[in-house]
Amino acid sequence: MALSFSANAQNKEKPTEVMLETTAGNIRLKLYDSTPLHRDNFLKLVNLHVYDSLLFHRVIKDFMIQCGDPKSKDAAPGVFLGEGDLDWTVEQELRLPQIFHRRGVLAAAREPDDANPYRESSACHFYIAWGKKFTDEELDKMQQRLDTLYGYRVKLTPEMRTAYKTVGGIPHLDGGYTVFGEIVEGLDVVDKIQQTATDKNDRPLEDQRILKAYVIAPIVAKRQGLSDRQTRRR
Repeated sequence: MALSFSANAQNKEKPTEVMLETTAGNIRLKLYDSTPLHRDNFLKLVNLHVYDSLLFHRVIKDFMIQCGDPKSKDAAPGVFLGEGDLDWTVEQELRLPQIFHRRGVLAAAREPDDANPYRESSACHFYIAWGKKFTDEELDKMQQRLDTLYGYRVKLTPEMRTAYKTVGGIPHLDGGYTVFGEIVEGLDVVDKIQQTATDKNDRPLEDQRILKAYVIAPIVAKRQGLSDRQTRRR
């Protein structure tokens, strides 16, 4: 099953794509050029094989699947995961209303606002959005919630509302988390993973693992590293 919406204007260069080979099947991702800091950071980690053998350690049905804890690679069954990270953060790159939390997008996880007032992204934690389909009434209430959270700075446009009603997603995360890519192929794999049984900490009872992650589209040399400008050290 494929899901692809052009969320950013691509230049003549072929967009960068990454394959996640998982225990549930393959997920093919397209990274957005309009979020270059997150794109470059993700590519760096993929090329360093950071994601190879990591678990989807947090899975919530009708919400999202999350990966990126380095400690999950060799974690024993039932161990609480999610606190492992690398020693930098990435500056937030919001691109609303063009890029938002519709079903099938790739986004960066982060620490909560009280510990992270600039809402900078984790170095390595990411999630793939699933969510639900909304009614107009539910979206009206969601807009009120977003107005309270972000002081009327985040507005659900007609295009966003149509996507949330017909495709689904997680609108309450708009304005707070950076979306930096989308699924090209493998939405059915995400569906399979998000329906798996989990323990009280949302860890799947049966491990859902990335076996291997690798770049499958050409990238220019400048994308293979991160400059000091692109990241903030803790």
